Amino acid sequence: RDEEVQGIFARKGLPLRSFLTCSMTRHAMARAASATALFLLFAPLAAAFVAHFPSASRIHLQSGSGIRSKVSVSSPGRGRVPPMRMSTAERPVSSGPAGEGGDLISATDEWVKLARKAETIKKETHIKDLLEDEDRSRAMQLEMDNAVVDFSRQRITTDALQDLLKLAEKADVQGKIKKMLKGDKINTSEDRSVLHTALRAPRTESTVVDGVDVVAQVWEVLDQIKAFSDMVRSGEHVGATGKKIKNFISVGIGGSYLGPAFMHEVLRFERDAMEKSEGYNLRFLSNVDPTDSIIATQGLDPEETMVIVVSKTFTTAETMLNARTVRAWLWEAMGEDPEVVMRHMIACSSNLEAVSAFGIDKANTFGFWDWVGGRYSVCSAVGVVPLALQYGFETVESFLKGCRNVDEHFATAPLEKNIPVMMGLMGVWNNNFLGYHSRVINPYSMNLAKFASHIQQVD
Repeated sequence: RDEEVQGIFARKGLPLRSFLTCSMTRHAMARAASATALFLLFAPLAAAFVAHFPSASRIHLQSGSGIRSKVSVSSPGRGRVPPMRMSTAERPVSSGPAGEGGDLISATDEWVKLARKAETIKKETHIKDLLEDEDRSRAMQLEMDNAVVDFSRQRITTDALQDLLKLAEKADVQGKIKKMLKGDKINTSEDRSVLHTALRAPRTESTVVDGVDVVAQVWEVLDQIKAFSDMVRSGEHVGATGKKIKNFISVGIGGSYLGPAFMHEVLRFERDAMEKSEGYNLRFLSNVDPTDSIIATQGLDPEETMVIVVSKTFTTAETMLNARTVRAWLWEAMGEDPEVVMRHMIACSSNLEAVSAFGIDKANTFGFWDWVGGRYSVCSAVGVVPLALQYGFETVESFLKGCRNVDEHFATAPLEKNIPVMMGLMGVWNNNFLGYHSRVINPYSMNLAKFASHIQQVD
């Protein structure tokens, strides 16, 4: 919490410079590791599964799966973690009804049975032995829209897999998925819905939260983005000196940076997107180190540059420092005229008053909502605005439709054929039963260069 950290520094009489250094290091570390546009959608499983597990249950979802020829993720062949031993009498139990903050999932018969099987597998089973069973290998390959996910190299027997699916049934994963998709407030710590799926829902759908149709709200913003991006790309909206806008700098941190930057790297090498982005240039500014702002603006003509400031509250310390830095860069080239900010800076924020006070036109502010977690926000204005300016709205709309396909698969596929569910279950198996607490994500395509950093946040 940046505001809390600032308060601590202020109370101790420490200079803000120290806070900025600390914060910069924190975010630099957050970007230091970890997944294709398709599988960033699998995040909903975490929300659905965690809705069942109380925080004390110590559940951490890790998928441990692999996308053939694009991303491979493997778990160790032999564990070295002390075995989990839990008798029926030792099962942890909390008060309340089961599944709603009551009995822990680790207290169920299904969990204990799996723990015993895991001990046997760790002692007696090697992956190379499992791969000799061709029927098993075929059964553990799932497909969706030409994407193949191969679970056959997971250290799990078909028998244990069936028990893992029974554990999911016990946890009512399908019920939790339905609750998430219809807008129930499964984010209990903040009493919020978890509705990033609504960001790519078709216009004809309706999801009502607190009496408001959030899908209608989403499409209102999408229509606004399309109209604005079309004006910029057509030359109808020009800079303060009359030049056409050709360069875009997106200023944000965390999920406001990692998701859009990842998708930008993917689209840069996609044939249709390459053609539509010819003559345009998109860059990202996330670090408060002055060198990063120099890199972001180097070689650009301020008169042809538009800055997108991404901050829900418009108070994020690092983002606002960078926004002021780039504003000064624009002013230095064109003078401190309010028209410069009005024509060259736009915002993705829900704080219209702060945006207006900064000098940005409220009409050029694109909103998003508290039911969208920052790490899932690439499908909101956070990602759609910069990507639509660079590649055209139709390109981004195609991406949203692909996301929607996965949402539909997630909502309708049976557990054993449901790729997000299976990835989550394999994570539970690897982390909680086999004791494998680390994961390797190897993107074998330069298009996915920023995949790992983005998924490190999502997972």
